[in-house]
Amino acid sequence: MTLSNLRAILEKVGAYADVRKIAPSVLVDARLYPDMLPLSRQVQIASDIAKSGACRLAGVEPPKYEDNESTFPELVARLDKTIALLETFKPEQIDGTEDKTINLPLHDRTLTFKGLPYLLDSVLPNVYFHVTTAYAILRHNGVEIGKQDFLGKFE
Repeated sequence: MTLSNLRAILEKVGAYADVRKIAPSVLVDARLYPDMLPLSRQVQIASDIAKSGACRLAGVEPPKYEDNESTFPELVARLDKTIALLETFKPEQIDGTEDKTINLPLHDRTLTFKGLPYLLDSVLPNVYFHVTTAYAILRHNGVEIGKQDFLGKFE
């Protein structure tokens, strides 16, 4: 749901840029602070963490994406691809992985988790962090989005 909400937010940005006569690349490359990653990278990382988390729990090799998206339609397409991948998992692929050993390779080391702490302490907080940062970048740049856009509609 969080990635779907981010997707909907990114679709709003295209219309916002058109109305305000802002080159979309200005927003795609926007940052909250010069030493922070741009919007495009925030979306890519949120996508990567979500797909990799589900894949690792299911015992499937996570697919690699090129990380070359530079437009809003490309970022939306990436989210569509990630959401479609996540929807392919069956509950029985994830159920029972609470104690599964998950090895998470990082730059110069590998972290080891059990399944449930991996999901709760690594995957979810990181997805939320990068989606929140993407939201903050866009809001900082005047895009008219609010809490309901971030949370989505509850039905």
